Amino acid sequence: MNIPENLKFTKDHEWVKIDGGVAIVGITDFAQNELGDIVFVEIETEDEDLEKEEVFGTIEAVKTVSDLYMPVSGKIIEVNEELENEPEKVNKEPYDGGWMVKIEMADPDQAEDLLSAAQYKELIG
Repeated sequence: MNIPENLKFTKDHEWVKIDGGVAIVGITDFAQNELGDIVFVEIETEDEDLEKEEVFGTIEAVKTVSDLYMPVSGKIIEVNEELENEPEKVNKEPYDGGWMVKIEMADPDQAEDLLSAAQYKELIG
């Protein structure tokens, strides 16, 4: 199981990379493995201001659909357009090409509430 030490995590199995005032978000290796083959990623919230824990999109695998939750409050400033034609990138490279959104954080201090790699490892057992 790949859990990079340089990232933060949520209890909803999203990873967050903090880059200045921007949070880059995707789902974890654990989550993509649990979901199975990902066939569709739908994110129609670009340019919207959303609160922490609000749904920003959905991810669809062969057998299930899951909501994607905001790890921090802010404005979605970019959506990974490549996932429209290549949703399987989330399975192949969840921490690189499989990123989903970039959020301009409303309150960067909220990132302090996210889980460390060690805490996330504990969560998933």
